[in-house]
Amino acid sequence: MPLKTKPKAIIYDWDNTLVDSWPPIRDALNTTLVHFGMMPWSMDEVRGRVRKSLRESFPDLFGDEWQNAADIFYGRYGEIHATSIEPIDGVSKMLAHNTDLGIFQAVVSNKTGKYLRKEADILGWTGYFGPIIGANDAPHDKPAIDPVHMALKGSGFAAGQSVWFVGDTDIDMQCAINADCIPVLMRRGIEEKGEFDQFSPKLRFDSAEALCKHLRNL
Repeated sequence: MPLKTKPKAIIYDWDNTLVDSWPPIRDALNTTLVHFGMMPWSMDEVRGRVRKSLRESFPDLFGDEWQNAADIFYGRYGEIHATSIEPIDGVSKMLAHNTDLGIFQAVVSNKTGKYLRKEADILGWTGYFGPIIGANDAPHDKPAIDPVHMALKGSGFAAGQSVWFVGDTDIDMQCAINADCIPVLMRRGIEEKGEFDQFSPKLRFDSAEALCKHLRNL
């Protein structure tokens, strides 16, 4: 009965699950698009289209120039991200709460690892987590299962139904299902029609507070 018992471990997505990072992502992406003579994206377009890691998405966007585009993106993102990210409401309390419950916590994100770990340090969250795994840290990025296994390495827990994967997109749900973990959606806002038809969450929460309440009731 995995949904009626507390998880032994929780793996979180990072961007827009734990932190609001759309503004610096949009800024860096539009800086890159404009450099290559392309139209900048609205925030709605960024929210709807940014899913995969850069090494998987940029070849489609920029073709043979994708590595030069990556350098421009990372150059701009590196300038602004540390002062632009904000924790999503209730997340700090959630991480502390789940630590007190003895739940092992880790991060699997498609953000490049060095930026991810720097942001965790800036927010004072590093101590809540075991491994903080970003893009390029594992042989393949999310939704592949490689980073999930890396995140759980040394924890004493294996990927399976005692592990929740908490995220805000279909890619997160796909990664959870690929790794045989419980897919958990945590985000505010209405789901788009058909958004999760292929990879459906088993649990849904509209806030970190709601997730904590659910855990307390298990």
